[in-house]
Amino acid sequence: MFCDKCGAQIPDDAVFCPKCGNKVGSLTSNGNAAQGATAKNNDRPVIASPDIQALKCPSCGAPLKPELGEMIITCEYCGASITLNSDGWRNVGKHSMLTLKIVDTDSLTTILKEYLDKGLLRKHLEEDSKNEGMNLAYIPYWVVPVSARTQYSAISAASEVGTIAGSALLMGLMGGAMGGGRGRGGGFGMMEGAMMGGMMMGGMGRGNGNLRAYTLDQNYDYPIVAMKGMLGYQPKDYSFDLKSRVIFDVSKIPKGIKVLNGDVSEESAKYEAKTYVDQLQSKKVHDQHHMVQKITTEDDVSEPELLHVPVWFAKFSHKGKDISLVIDASSSRIINSIGLE
Repeated sequence: MFCDKCGAQIPDDAVFCPKCGNKVGSLTSNGNAAQGATAKNNDRPVIASPDIQALKCPSCGAPLKPELGEMIITCEYCGASITLNSDGWRNVGKHSMLTLKIVDTDSLTTILKEYLDKGLLRKHLEEDSKNEGMNLAYIPYWVVPVSARTQYSAISAASEVGTIAGSALLMGLMGGAMGGGRGRGGGFGMMEGAMMGGMMMGGMGRGNGNLRAYTLDQNYDYPIVAMKGMLGYQPKDYSFDLKSRVIFDVSKIPKGIKVLNGDVSEESAKYEAKTYVDQLQSKKVHDQHHMVQKITTEDDVSEPELLHVPVWFAKFSHKGKDISLVIDASSSRIINSIGLE
């Protein structure tokens, strides 16, 4: 958590701020003390102007030099993080991390072999591919809490299918009977009658008789990668194991592994999360129902949390094609793949 006077990062159980001596206020709730509170901008004072070229870490005093475009900086000495808002640099309200489980390339290769060789069409794909490199780094993500309510009107899929099937059968029988007295040149055969019945029902089903109102409520902790250069690897429906996250502690990260800064602001992340959640809600609605009409989604977007995730990047070449894989090094799951059919 952070001092409510000077903004310095302090231990969760601290009574007084070790930097300014201020008595610690109640910035964390009882139910979320382990992670710290989600602080709004008003609770995080501006510590530097937005155009400053160098500043000191608000926690340990180490020098920080923002690179061009950077909007998230993590101190390499103490792990405190700051973020750039429209009015200046502030402390990150909430910062956590996932622990590293895949620590070496041998373990990673075993996982990738199983994934790449999955299926008959990809048998021995890993063996036949050239390993172009594997790299590990801690990547910043904004985890944005979004509560979404989607209201829509639709024709029930079960009602539609059942009615179409019944009408098709009826019209097929009618067509068969009608065709019996007219020969092959006139009337309708069984298949022709069924097709006509289906087409007729296609128009009838659009009536208001089967149109119903529905509501879909969903809560998301949506991850937005905080690096513009990685937007192509942005997970669309991937969820990190947030239950296993811990407070960010740079001392628990093995030496030699980079902790990367970010260039995506909190506000941008909130906007992107809302956009992706709306798309997911729409997909879920259309997966459940046919003939969806009048769909609207309202979102309640809360303050994001900065999450550093250990991520492996693996690149292979196979018969002139590049294959890129992004692996969650905490859960051993594939976040995204590009070039893999």
